[in-house]
Amino acid sequence: MNETFARRLAGIAGITTAAALILEVPLYFVYSGPPPDSNVLARLLIGIVALAFLVVFVTAFRELVKRVSPAYEWAGSMAFAAGLVYTSITLVSSGLEAGAVIAADHPIDPTITVSGTYILYGSISRLMLAFFLTAVGYVISRTNLLPRWTSRSAYVLAGINLAFVPSLFFGNTPANFYAANGWGTTALMGAILSYWLLALGISTYRSAARLTPAGSPAPQH
Repeated sequence: MNETFARRLAGIAGITTAAALILEVPLYFVYSGPPPDSNVLARLLIGIVALAFLVVFVTAFRELVKRVSPAYEWAGSMAFAAGLVYTSITLVSSGLEAGAVIAADHPIDPTITVSGTYILYGSISRLMLAFFLTAVGYVISRTNLLPRWTSRSAYVLAGINLAFVPSLFFGNTPANFYAANGWGTTALMGAILSYWLLALGISTYRSAARLTPAGSPAPQH
């Protein structure tokens, strides 16, 4: 995998992940009470697709760091590991929700009913995302891999995620902004992540066009 391909792959994967997340998040706000099974399963399926492409993104990002600056491969590996842990945790949460909805003989709201997902979607995911974003921001700032705004925004978003880690002490009412499964802790943070990934994916894909095409002669001085 050369640098140009790594940039394009990471860019496409980031954009696709973001598009799926942007489509998923509004489905959580369509119904005020327990949503029908079709709504829950549809949003979970879209989320699973998003997470699959997130795995591609973190893998391509690690490879890109390896090509651009081998000295910081360790930091790229940290971003990869944290991103993979976040993905795994969220996939487990999705599986628990889907299983509960499929097994129930009446509509349920899995964000309330499936208590095992409270801190998986909340505090644990927020902490893992903070590690991931910090590693991404550090790599970009040290290697000039992407424009400076990408590293600064990663640090800011990491700090916001950390602020939601203690939310597990504040109950389990999804309508509350700051709760273990509150809309601020889960839906809002997911929405912010999706738009950040969209911007990052576009920036990464566009950066491939600024490289000298493979096989072209190097500029003469």
